[in-house]
Amino acid sequence: MDDIKIITEFPRTIREIENTWIPMPDGAKLAARIWLPEDADDDPVPAILEYLPYRKRDGTVDRDHMTHPYFAGHGYAGVRVDMRGTGDSEGVCLGEYLAQEQDDALAVIDWLAKQPWCSGQVGMIGISWGGFNGLQVAARRPKALGAVISLCSTDDRYADDIHFMGGAMLTDNLNWGATAFSIANTPPDPVIVGKDRWRSMWEERLDNNGLWMLDWFRHQRRDDFYAHGSVCENYADIEVPVYMVGGWADGYTNAVFRTLEHLPGPKKGLIGPWAHKYPHFAKPGPRIGFLQECLRWWDQHLKGIDTGIMEEPQLRVWLQDPVDPAPFHDQRPGRWIAEPGWSGAGVDTRTLFPADGKLSDRETGVGLTIRSPQNAGAASGTWCLYGAVADGPLDQNGEAGLMTAFETEPLDDDLDLLGFPLVHADVLSDASQANIAATLSAVDEGGHATLISFGVLNLTHRNSHAAPEAMPEGTSVAASIQLNACGQRITRGQRLRLALGTAYWPVIWPGQTDATLTLSNTRLDLPVRAGRDIDATLAPFLPPESAPPLETEVLAQPGFERRRTIDHITGIETFERVSDDGTETHKHTGITVRYENHETFRIHPNDPNSAICIQRWRKSYARGDWSAEVETEVSVQALADVWRIKASLTARDAEGVVRERKWSEDIPRDLV
Repeated sequence: MDDIKIITEFPRTIREIENTWIPMPDGAKLAARIWLPEDADDDPVPAILEYLPYRKRDGTVDRDHMTHPYFAGHGYAGVRVDMRGTGDSEGVCLGEYLAQEQDDALAVIDWLAKQPWCSGQVGMIGISWGGFNGLQVAARRPKALGAVISLCSTDDRYADDIHFMGGAMLTDNLNWGATAFSIANTPPDPVIVGKDRWRSMWEERLDNNGLWMLDWFRHQRRDDFYAHGSVCENYADIEVPVYMVGGWADGYTNAVFRTLEHLPGPKKGLIGPWAHKYPHFAKPGPRIGFLQECLRWWDQHLKGIDTGIMEEPQLRVWLQDPVDPAPFHDQRPGRWIAEPGWSGAGVDTRTLFPADGKLSDRETGVGLTIRSPQNAGAASGTWCLYGAVADGPLDQNGEAGLMTAFETEPLDDDLDLLGFPLVHADVLSDASQANIAATLSAVDEGGHATLISFGVLNLTHRNSHAAPEAMPEGTSVAASIQLNACGQRITRGQRLRLALGTAYWPVIWPGQTDATLTLSNTRLDLPVRAGRDIDATLAPFLPPESAPPLETEVLAQPGFERRRTIDHITGIETFERVSDDGTETHKHTGITVRYENHETFRIHPNDPNSAICIQRWRKSYARGDWSAEVETEVSVQALADVWRIKASLTARDAEGVVRERKWSEDIPRDLV
C-alpha cells in the first residue's frame, strides 16, 4: 500500500471507545466500537454506522483502522457494530438480511442519534453485506438516517447475488454458504464479553446459528424469501441520498446501473477497476481518495455543507483500456468518463451476428448448434474477485474445444463499450432444463483473448425467475442472455470474440441433463458509448489517504494455490483453490488469528450429474492460555433430481472439543 498516504494528524483529535453495548428492545446487547472527536460532547457530530457480522474485534479490524478513525478526525463518529449473534454481540444469527437484522439496525440508529456526542444525524456505509443492509435499512426510513454509501451490493437478492445468475445456480451458493457457516460459528472475545460467559455465548451460537445455505437451496425460485431485502421490489421506499459504488472486477457492479435508473431520490454512482474492496486500498488500481469522496458526501447530506458533489455528473466510470489476459492485475489502464445519469438512453447499440466462426454486421440466417462438455468455463475466474490473489480469468483460448466461438475481423476504429451486452436467440432444446452461457472477449493481434464480460441463463427462467417453465419439446422459444455490465475500450486492430456454451464450470452448477441447443436468429447487441464533452470537465480524484493501518506481527506468511488436474484414467477433472491467510498477532488486542480455506470442484466432462464441490474452513484464535478453533466442511453434489448436501462442524477450545455437529439433506431440484 505504498501509494496510500497515511494521515496521523487530523483537524480534530480522536478518542476511541474500544467497546460499548447498545441495548436492543428485547434486552439483547450489541457490541460497538466507536471512534469520535475528543470534544464531540461539546460539539456533537453525525455518526457513520457500519453494521456487519464479520467480527469487529479481528475480522474487519484492518480496514476499520484505516477508515473509521479517518472519519472521526474529520468531524464524524465512526461506529462499527457487530450484528446480533456475531462477533462480540449477544444472541444468535439465523441467516442473512432477516427482519431481525433490520429491526436491530433501526434500534442502533435510534440509539446513536440520542447520544450526547451525536448531532442526531446518522449515515450508513458498508461493502457487501454492509452495502446490502444499508439499502435495506434505508427502505425502512429511520428518521435519523440521512444518507447511505453502499459498495459492492445489490438491489435484487435473487437475480444478482451469490445465489443465482440468470436463474442458474452459482457455485458461490455453496462457497459463500460454507464461508458464512464458518464465520457464524466463531466465538466472542473473552476480553470483551467476560471470561465467565464467552463459552456459553459460543455454545449458544454453535447450537443455533445453523447452516443458512440450506434455505438458499430450498428456495430455487424468486419467491418471498428473496423478495425480502430486495429493494428493487419498491425503489421508492428509499428516499435518502444514496451513493452506489462498484468495480469491474467485483461481482456486484450491475446494481449501480439499475439503482441509478430507478431510485427516486438524490443518487450517485461510481465504478472503478476495483475488486471487492474499498477503493482507497483496492486492486486492481488505480486507487482513489475514496475517504475524501465520502467526506464530501457526508458533509453535503449530514452537515448541510454544499460541497458541489451533487452538481457533478451522476455516474462516473473507469473506462478500461486493453490488457493482456492474466489471473491478477495490479493496475488496469484506462480513463475516467462520466454520464449525466443512467437509463440506457445515450448509449447506442451495435448488433453483430454469429455464424460459421465469424461475428459480423451481416445477418446470415445460419443456425447454430451448441453443446459443451461439462468442464466448459475452465478459463473463467472466480465469480467475485477480491483483488488479493490470482483467481481472475485466464486467457480465453483455454476454452478452445469447450465453447463455440465467433470472432469479428480486426476493428478499423476504437470501440467503447459501456453497459450490458445482450445475446438474443430462438432456442430449441432437446432437454426440459438446460443452461446457456455467453462470454465476450477482446482478442489482440497476437491472438490472446481477455475476458470482458460473461452471462448465463437457465432457459427455464427465460420468462420469469418466479415461475420457471420447462423447455418445450420440438419448439423454439425466444431467450435473452444479459451479460454483466462492462466499461471497456476495444482498440483498433483488436477483434471481439463471442463464445457460447451449455456449461460454465466452476462458476455455475451444471444443468440436470446433458443438453444440445439449436439456436436461430442469434444476435449480439453491444452497448456502444460515443465520446462525450462531459468527460473533459471531470476533476481528478484526490490521491488515496487513510488513517494508520493496524499494527501486526506476522508469524507465518500467507499463501494461495490454484490448480486444475485431470485424472486420465477416470476422466474426472478437479479444480482447487487453496488459501492460507497466514498467522498474525494484532498488537492492540494481543489476539493471534489464522484462516485457512480449501475449495475443491470435481466433474466429469461427459456427466453433469458428476459435479461435486467441497469447501473446508479452519478459523483459529489464541491469546495467552485461551484458544478457540472452528473447523467446517460442506459438500454439495448436483445429482439429476436432488442437491445432496452434507456438512460437519467441530469447535474446540484449549480444553478440547466444545461441539461436533453434522448435517445431511437431499433437496429436490426445481428446474435448476
